[in-house]
Amino acid sequence: MSGWKTFRIGDLVEPVKSWNPLRSDLDDTFQYVDLSAVDQSLKRIVGAREVPCAEAPSRAKQLIKANDVLVSTVRPNLNGVAQVEQELDGSTASTGFCVLRPRASLLSSSYLFHWVKTEQFIADMVRKATGASYPAVSDKTILESTIAAPPIAEQRRIAAILDQADALRAKRREALAQLGSLTQSIFIEMFGDPVTNPKGWPIASLHELMDASGPQNGLYKPSSDYGTGTPILRIDAFYDGKVTKLDILKRVRLSDTELNLYGLREDDIVINRVNSIEYLGKSALIPPLSETTVFESNMMRFTLRRGVVNPIYVVQFLQTKFIKNQILSCSKNAVNQSSINQQDVKGFQVHVPPLHLQQAFATRIQSVEALKVTQNAGLQELDRLFASLQHRAF
Repeated sequence: MSGWKTFRIGDLVEPVKSWNPLRSDLDDTFQYVDLSAVDQSLKRIVGAREVPCAEAPSRAKQLIKANDVLVSTVRPNLNGVAQVEQELDGSTASTGFCVLRPRASLLSSSYLFHWVKTEQFIADMVRKATGASYPAVSDKTILESTIAAPPIAEQRRIAAILDQADALRAKRREALAQLGSLTQSIFIEMFGDPVTNPKGWPIASLHELMDASGPQNGLYKPSSDYGTGTPILRIDAFYDGKVTKLDILKRVRLSDTELNLYGLREDDIVINRVNSIEYLGKSALIPPLSETTVFESNMMRFTLRRGVVNPIYVVQFLQTKFIKNQILSCSKNAVNQSSINQQDVKGFQVHVPPLHLQQAFATRIQSVEALKVTQNAGLQELDRLFASLQHRAF
């Protein structure tokens, strides 16, 4: 970076035109990119939608072009940024974005896009954000922030290197996504769609498959008891039937009685009982634990009868649309929150194929999970490589 000049971003970008769809032909439609259309992890626009001019949101104003860089002005810590792809040329973006259109002779769009994804840029925006409950920055704040820019040819060379490294990460993420869908495919191949039960498996209530100890609601502790002590499982620590984030669990001070009563064991199943409707019933199988861990009050846990069903099979069954429909039919709904109780969970109808088939399924899933571990390790290494390249580039 020796000898590179530092510029205000606003000096390197062009103005962006705006329009009001409500003043156009109200029978027309337009492609709209709002804040929710940007995937914050992929840094891509994935949810652009067709909107009638007559129903245009008040924020639908900014006309965008291919290669524009969109930077969300709200919650800058989440880094909602994206580069406009060719198929969205001429679309309309929310005024919740600062739209950056580089002057082609001065600033490479890809170089700028990589810059707004850096820790330096994010930290700068977080530091300058205002508003405690809804932190945000203004377009002016972004335009007045600075970027170190070498000659345009060097910008393109740097961007090309970062693009290649990022493409490798994308391929690894895609492989992980394919492995995720493989589990469901194996389930359908072996057991059929539970909604139609084409193989005619016998059906039992989940209560018939549990041991005598469950289900049991989790532990409630006031916020003043959190800080040190025993890890406590929350629903943000598991996804798609698996506990994946034991290292980030909060800790809570407990009595010996509470430890004994709420301590999780390997092969316990936990299920979310209070949440917004889309997360209600979210469940996971407890893996081997390196230390005693308890579970929070918004979930319940149960253990299955040994020799009757395989827990890996049952947890996967709990992810199916067949169970989701049962959850929807028995949920109690209030404002912003729904719930199920122990009787609801006991009543879930579960297909029970022969145990040897369940065990064969579990063996195949364990092989898939081992592949996921390898792929995740590779992705983490690519992430480290990309961060190193990014640091050197800027």
